[in-house]
Amino acid sequence: MGREIWQISNARYKSMFSSALRPGVALGSYPQRPETPLGALDCAVAAISGQRRQLMRRRADLNCKILPLIHKEAEQLRRLSDQALKAEISLLRRRLSATGNHRKDAARGFAMVQEVASRTLGMRHFDVQLLGGWLIYSGVVAEMEAGEGKTLTATLPAGVSALAGVPVHIVTLNDYLVTRDAQWMAPVYDYMGLTVGSVTAAMSTTERQAAYACDIVYCTNKQLVFDYLRDRLVTDTSHGRLRMELEGLHTEQPRSQRLMLRGLCYAIVDEADSVLVDEARTPLIISRRDQGEVNQDMYQQALWVAEQFTPEREFTIDAAHRDVTFTDAGKSRLRALAASLGGPWSSTRRREELAGQALCALHLYERDIHYLVRDGRIEIIDENTGRTMVDRSWQRNLHQLIEAKEACDITSTPRTLARISYQRFFRRYLKLAGMTGTAREVVNELWAVYGLDVVEVPTHRRSQRRAMPGAVYRTLDDKWDAVVARVCELRTEQRPVLVGTRTLGASEVLGERLRAAGIPHQILNARQDRQEAQVIAQAGQAGCVTVATNMAGRGTDIKLSPAAAKAGGLHVIVTEFHEARRIDRQLTGRSGRQGDPGSHEYLVSLQDELAQGCSKHWLDRLFGPARSRAKPVMGTAGRLLLGHLQRKLERRNSRLRKRLLRADEQLNELLAFGGTAE
Repeated sequence: MGREIWQISNARYKSMFSSALRPGVALGSYPQRPETPLGALDCAVAAISGQRRQLMRRRADLNCKILPLIHKEAEQLRRLSDQALKAEISLLRRRLSATGNHRKDAARGFAMVQEVASRTLGMRHFDVQLLGGWLIYSGVVAEMEAGEGKTLTATLPAGVSALAGVPVHIVTLNDYLVTRDAQWMAPVYDYMGLTVGSVTAAMSTTERQAAYACDIVYCTNKQLVFDYLRDRLVTDTSHGRLRMELEGLHTEQPRSQRLMLRGLCYAIVDEADSVLVDEARTPLIISRRDQGEVNQDMYQQALWVAEQFTPEREFTIDAAHRDVTFTDAGKSRLRALAASLGGPWSSTRRREELAGQALCALHLYERDIHYLVRDGRIEIIDENTGRTMVDRSWQRNLHQLIEAKEACDITSTPRTLARISYQRFFRRYLKLAGMTGTAREVVNELWAVYGLDVVEVPTHRRSQRRAMPGAVYRTLDDKWDAVVARVCELRTEQRPVLVGTRTLGASEVLGERLRAAGIPHQILNARQDRQEAQVIAQAGQAGCVTVATNMAGRGTDIKLSPAAAKAGGLHVIVTEFHEARRIDRQLTGRSGRQGDPGSHEYLVSLQDELAQGCSKHWLDRLFGPARSRAKPVMGTAGRLLLGHLQRKLERRNSRLRKRLLRADEQLNELLAFGGTAE
């Protein structure tokens, strides 16, 4: 298998570096890959090829031929003084910049990064990290188990590429990880003479430009895409690249000076499945709010109208697609209610859209689950990460209707200026790679959409994580009682406990029950996001209980105290299945990291949101009547049912992402025909 990985990475390597990846005369000052929309035949071929890859998923091993080359170079570098090592780095930088990335030079670069990390951070890359770094450098997704040190691994391909003059974007999920990783790895890059920047939501345009001018930039996927769209608005591609380049010769303030990025050269996507798959259901839109008077009466009228309707008889709810449909009786009722309102209610299409969105706001979007109210504003909660998206809003008046529902100040309706999907954006990189601990379920999609192979990297130490049997309960009350009892039991053993909940509201419900039981605990959700680092720092102490949403599921490294490790390590309790198995595995992966002891179990119920797709009739047939409520549904029946529903949701979400990509490509063709960017 090592030979296969060598051949794969060798082919990728040659294709990626046969031409330069950096800004210059050949590619211009803002290089990016031309977009070629996938036709129906292309999609079919990619899907079949992806299925084959899924069946023949590759696993790397430590016999890969690149490791002896790196070890040989490392032996030579280890004997050098700091001054001599820096001289060698400077020499390699000139060679890479002049001749491109030859394999021997790249191996020497990897050895240099390894040696520098050892001297500056006291951390030397393991062989599995060298192998993972080489795969990322070759342009694939390296699947590395949670806790295997992906942050340190990324310094290898990023450092060597930056030495060659290629601008590198290291893309991660949130501002906390951006700041943490950039500060943590900065000594490595500084020693090598490379500049490192970070881009967060609170930064100004000038600060962003300075960060993107660095050799290596840590940024979130959202900030990166929005900054790219802002650049698109500045450049207005209908005028052509050459015209913008020539502006500098006769204009004092050319548009090129207002750009933030230096093009899309090389992106290393951390938590690649979350960024490239989970986030891909939502298009990124830059909009502008018009400074006009907000029609508050219209939104209040819409909510009043929606409250008059009877479910099932006058409208049906499609929870899966977050939509409602009026029946014939509902349309007649709406026409009668709108007769006396006038204005936008006079139009059939307009009133049905307004009333439908108002019904969605009332029945499909819940406070502390889909959004929270903070400082009089609606903040959307990202269901995949558990974090708030401060600068995001829902479209088609939905956001304004929820503001009216929660008695917040109603903002004006935004006007779209530019938009793009994650799929189309990341396909524009000249070179794209990634790393994650959970990619096996989406191998097909990563290949079909992005042309990315997935290779599994072995663990450095054998995992000691134990999977406990768990249980499925009939009701939510029974589940929470069982969770509290289990936490009490584990605290007597002095083990740290992490309880994962799907929503902010569920975390606070459990917090109240723990408080009533006299169990001290910490809560980490979107309300407590400012205390994230402090909460995580305490989560690995003996007897510590932490209740967290998905915020604790990715990029979180919970360090065990010696007493906690001796007691058996971190125990993770999953209280609800998510829409994707990968998210559950990310949460359970917080325990048993890098050979530490740890365990996990699932304590879920048949009243969880995931189980709502199964009728009560079938639940009674499978598990008996509800008279024995306190007794859990043991064995495989409950887990099989929820697992089936989970896979069904995964397939549905995959179809939604494909539909969004097709719609985005079609919209882009229409805009291009009309001479408008994006």
